[in-house]
Amino acid sequence: MDYKKFVYEQKKRDKVLKAKSTQVVVKEIRFGPQTDEHDYEFKRKNAEKFLKEGAKLKAFVFFKGRSIIYKDQGQILLLRLATDLEEFGKVEAMPVLEGKRMIMFIAPKKKK
Repeated sequence: MDYKKFVYEQKKRDKVLKAKSTQVVVKEIRFGPQTDEHDYEFKRKNAEKFLKEGAKLKAFVFFKGRSIIYKDQGQILLLRLATDLEEFGKVEAMPVLEGKRMIMFIAPKKKK
């Protein structure tokens, strides 16, 4: 009888902990190395919305074929995004080139 009560209490405790936990949502935004101004602004507004909702943001520049020679443009684009979204989130990882993608993570700022 005591064991059953113990198991019941443990399940109850686990349920409470599970209810309190939050699931991290990661949203992705994809850029090309020569993303135009209007496209950039559109994607920036979406990124802003995602960060306001409390989701993490994974922004990346995808290089196709020979466009890998524009690595510097991709990095400039991601750093520009980071400065534009400074008031909504902080950069978790600076732009890093992994294969054909340059990836940067931005986490939302904590609400007071």
